[in-house]
Amino acid sequence: MLAPPLSLPLSLVWPLRARAAAAPSIEVWKDPNCGCCKDWIVHMEKHGFAVKVHDSGNTAMRRRLGIDLKYGSCHTALVAGYAIEGHVPARELQRLLRERPKALGLAVPGMPVGSPGMDGEVYGDRRDPYDVLLLGADGSAKPYQSYR
Repeated sequence: MLAPPLSLPLSLVWPLRARAAAAPSIEVWKDPNCGCCKDWIVHMEKHGFAVKVHDSGNTAMRRRLGIDLKYGSCHTALVAGYAIEGHVPARELQRLLRERPKALGLAVPGMPVGSPGMDGEVYGDRRDPYDVLLLGADGSAKPYQSYR
């Protein structure tokens, strides 16, 4: 049996390092026992986000970031200076990072079934309609993307 090489050729290592360096990082505050939060984090990681988790709950961070309770959900995140509340799809975070609108961030209020993290086997094929909201620093919100 051949021993594995001690190092990879530079042509193989460089793309891996570039991809790792390009991964947007996201910090998430959640309850340590929340399963749907864990599933949302897996969704983010599958879509290229490097996730740092704080299992300390999200109420204080939601307040600190200026997210009104009416937009609240079970986890709060911070990515590139934007506040993220709830089960926002990775696709909308990627769009947010491309477009860079002047905004506080994005929110999916509540916990709509069918949104990332709320789409496990236990829900079957059920999918509730929901909106991803673009939150303004003035407390306003407008639809950023609708899921029907």
